[in-house]
Amino acid sequence: MTLPIYRMPYWLLAALFLLSLSARAQTLTPEEEPNARLDSLYISETQDVKGPDKVLHAEPLYIDLIRDLGARKGEKEWNVGLGLTDNYGYDSHAVLVEYEWAPVNRLGLEVEVPVTFYAGRRQQDVQRPAHRLNGLKTAFQYSFYVSEKNRTSLAIGYINEVLLNDFNALGQRLVTGNGYSPFLVAAHRWGDNFHSLVYTGPIWEQYYGHADGSHFSYQLNTSFHYMIPGTRNFIGLETNKLWQHGDFDMTFRPQMRVSIADNLMVGIVGGIPVRRENERLSSFLRLIYEPGHRYK
Repeated sequence: MTLPIYRMPYWLLAALFLLSLSARAQTLTPEEEPNARLDSLYISETQDVKGPDKVLHAEPLYIDLIRDLGARKGEKEWNVGLGLTDNYGYDSHAVLVEYEWAPVNRLGLEVEVPVTFYAGRRQQDVQRPAHRLNGLKTAFQYSFYVSEKNRTSLAIGYINEVLLNDFNALGQRLVTGNGYSPFLVAAHRWGDNFHSLVYTGPIWEQYYGHADGSHFSYQLNTSFHYMIPGTRNFIGLETNKLWQHGDFDMTFRPQMRVSIADNLMVGIVGGIPVRRENERLSSFLRLIYEPGHRYK
């Protein structure tokens, strides 16, 4: 299915143009890095420093982790995300801002504020939802196993989301419920450039003041990436799988990440659902800023 040009997100087209300009600048020449063909400069920067073990992993761009696996004390990162989803009868526009930091080695913390706006109405029998501040997310992630020798990292974590009401009903009730999401992460790097990761766990949403006030689901997200030698750039595929209400949904998310500067990266994600019951194609852009990050 091809989207008409007026349906394409223009920020996505602009980002693709920006990626094409920056890709060549991010590739090291033999004079700049003699070992570029053997390893990535980013791998050396991450692992060949004093401190606890840390393995470079290419992390998915849609289901984002809470800091890097094996995070080191003092690391921090800002993320801004923009998303567009075609929901048949209307479009949803998502905006998120999140801050991640590591107060101690191997422990990552995160605060996120996601907002969703809705536009368009292409079917008269479909009611468009009201704009909403989805909630306030707080999370932690602890890497309990990190092995540079085995190129493997394991982590557990938990996301808590205070669910908030629609913008036009905030005066009636501010908080409508709470979401609980423990998770497990397992990641492995195959050689220098191929990366795989599994992120899985249950989700329990509790809604206040409802007779049927609980909603249970289970997610299993897998990803596989190829990181271009000598750069921080990668391409890959993230697959999101969700079981809820006796139903199964799966979405393929091809993606790429490119460095714009030493401390600034941009990630672009497409969304292709296997069964188009509730939504069609989607797109997502993530801008990643790492204060204080510099190449060694």
